[in-house]
Amino acid sequence: MSLSVITLAPTTGQPPAGLFVALHGWGSNAEDLASLAPYLSFPTYQFCFPNAPLPHPHAPGGFMWYDLNTQAGLPESRQLLLDWLQALAVETQVPLERMILAGFSQGGAMTLDIGARLPLAGLICLSGYLHPSIKPLFGQNTAPVLLIHGQQDPVVPLSAAQTSEQTLRQAGVAVQYHELPMAHEINPEALGLIQDFAVSLAP
Repeated sequence: MSLSVITLAPTTGQPPAGLFVALHGWGSNAEDLASLAPYLSFPTYQFCFPNAPLPHPHAPGGFMWYDLNTQAGLPESRQLLLDWLQALAVETQVPLERMILAGFSQGGAMTLDIGARLPLAGLICLSGYLHPSIKPLFGQNTAPVLLIHGQQDPVVPLSAAQTSEQTLRQAGVAVQYHELPMAHEINPEALGLIQDFAVSLAP
């Protein structure tokens, strides 16, 4: 398996001071989240939007990190992301500690999964959930986490976000938690929260 990636260079024309990596949801693709980049002002950051490695069985042009029903593909996608992110840090000469990892829905679950294993700057989980198996991996050294979820989300229940918040706080992780009046989406208010969170972590 390999990753195809949409990369947007810093608008300063200088080498990146930080990295912002965003993982799309089940059945979507990199272009979905890349379309949000103009609404985020991180001029010194390089944006990276990878496509998940597995083709979605029912969405033409869509991808998935793993099968939702069987979780087939999860270990492989996890290792692929771990290897790719570490290689990205070497390639860009931006250490993992200056990398923000974000994800929507299934991508949010992957963000928390990877963030439990790497020393990143921050984690953003949008309309996502927690893989139960990774709970023991969280601790006070885990990067700060921003959790955003829609109160009317018909796809991933709000209770999934509440469970994530409780688990992370119990593990000693710094968490910002927001329930917004929206469905399974990223609305302008969420974009503002992402902006503020990322700026607070800026090198």
